[in-house]
Amino acid sequence: MDRRRFLQGASVASGVLLAQPVRVNAGSAVSGASTAPADGVLPRVCSTWDFGVAANQAAWKVLSTGGRALDAVEAGARIPEADLRNHSVGRAGYPDRDGKVTLDASIMDENGDCGAVAALEHIAHPISVARRVMERTPHVLLVGDGALQFAMEQGFPKEELLTPESREAWQAWLKTAKYKPSANSEIRDYGVGPAGSKPGDARNHDTIGMLAIDARGNLSGACTTSGMAWKLHGRVGDSPIIGAGLYVDNEVGAATSTGVGEEVIRNVGSFLVVELMRQGRSPEDACREAVERILKRKSVRGADIQVGFLAMDKRGRVGAWAIQKGFSYAVCDAGKQDALIPGKSTY
Repeated sequence: MDRRRFLQGASVASGVLLAQPVRVNAGSAVSGASTAPADGVLPRVCSTWDFGVAANQAAWKVLSTGGRALDAVEAGARIPEADLRNHSVGRAGYPDRDGKVTLDASIMDENGDCGAVAALEHIAHPISVARRVMERTPHVLLVGDGALQFAMEQGFPKEELLTPESREAWQAWLKTAKYKPSANSEIRDYGVGPAGSKPGDARNHDTIGMLAIDARGNLSGACTTSGMAWKLHGRVGDSPIIGAGLYVDNEVGAATSTGVGEEVIRNVGSFLVVELMRQGRSPEDACREAVERILKRKSVRGADIQVGFLAMDKRGRVGAWAIQKGFSYAVCDAGKQDALIPGKSTY
């Protein structure tokens, strides 16, 4: 019944010896313009959006000393979770329409083990709680009050996550808000938030997804978010859903997503990207095809939303694609420290 390895401690510090780097064939004839690791040598880490640069730095400290990819992605994801300037991830995230900050996260390792939490309140680091779910329970996903109870039993402190700045933004939104079932429709329809922003676009992004491959050639991934601003209380997007917001297959590659989670869930987006890589697509081509699948839905108006995918294959090649311009991702390895790359887009 115990299908998880029990690991002591909540820290992400690695105690393993430095492994020999894995050399990969970066020149293999596979279609697409996905970036290859410098000199074909691993390890490597990538993450969504510009705040991924700081996250990558934390992850690289683990990877560069021979650490495990799982430890790296947890360490990286904790950086934006703790950043009080970041209103789309972690403790400073904008609340739902009722003024409650609820957080979602998932994590997955090279063995296919995974853990997640959704609609978690009062805990600043949902990514670490998700890892505890993976390692210390027979479950994959805990939600709401049950996730909070588990986190507190595991020693995570209960905190007030609604910051004064986030409260002020929420109260300003309440003056003009009109609740509709469409996710985040208030920002699109009523101009609340950054001028001209659309659900899930570069000025209203709501996730950090992080993928890493370590010196042993093993992959892991993490995804964490506070979800869409002003969402209906109880709304959960793609980030904590394995196969939607995050998926890792150590034989093939890994993928993560950002943007309007409802559309990613409907298409099981990250799983789709990995399966397309299994069929021979490059990471970039796989991400582009997944975006095109979303746009084929008659109910989707591509100019109104943003969804982006980021992928890394078994050789460490990275690629991405989004519906709209404005999506970016960060890559870090021995030869490309903290490179921020504009993602290609359909529109």
